[in-house]
Amino acid sequence: MEFLEKLFEAFLWRTRWFVLFAVIFSLVASLSLFILASVEILEPVEHLFSNHFHVSAEEHEYLVGTIVGAIDLYLIATVLIIFSLGLYELFISKIDEAENDEKSSRILAIHSLDDLKDKLAKVVLMVLIVTFFKYAIHIEYKTPIDTLYLAVGVFMLALALYFTHKKH
Repeated sequence: MEFLEKLFEAFLWRTRWFVLFAVIFSLVASLSLFILASVEILEPVEHLFSNHFHVSAEEHEYLVGTIVGAIDLYLIATVLIIFSLGLYELFISKIDEAENDEKSSRILAIHSLDDLKDKLAKVVLMVLIVTFFKYAIHIEYKTPIDTLYLAVGVFMLALALYFTHKKH
C-alpha cells in the first residue's frame, strides 16, 4: 500500500508540469499582442508623417484613440507575461536569472499566489483605466449630466487606485 501511495504522490507531483502549457501559451499570446499593438501604432504614425504632422480634428481623435488602444494591448500583453512568470515560479521553479540579477526590478518577483494576484490586479486596473480613457475621448458630452457621468467615472477610478495603494 505504501508503494502505491508513493507512486501516486510522485505522479501527482509531476502533474505540476502541466502548468507549462499555460506558461508557454500565455507567452505566445503576449508576444502576439505586442506585435499587434506595434502594428496598430505604425499606421497612425505613418499617416502622421505622410501629412507632415498636419491633421484634422477627426484625424486627431482617430490617432489618439488608436494609440490609446495600442497601449491597452501592451498592458494586456504585460498581464500575460506577469501571469506566465508567476505560474512558472509558483509551480515549476524559481527563475535563477531573475534572482541573481542585481539590476533587475523586483516587480516580477512572485513568492506566493497572493503576490501574483496583487500584481495582476494592479495591471488589470491599469487596463481598465486606459479602456475608460479610450471610451471617454469618443463620447460626445452634450448635456451637463454627461459631464457628471464622466466625473463619477473618474472618481470611481481614483477610488480604485486609492484602495489598491492604501496598504502601502
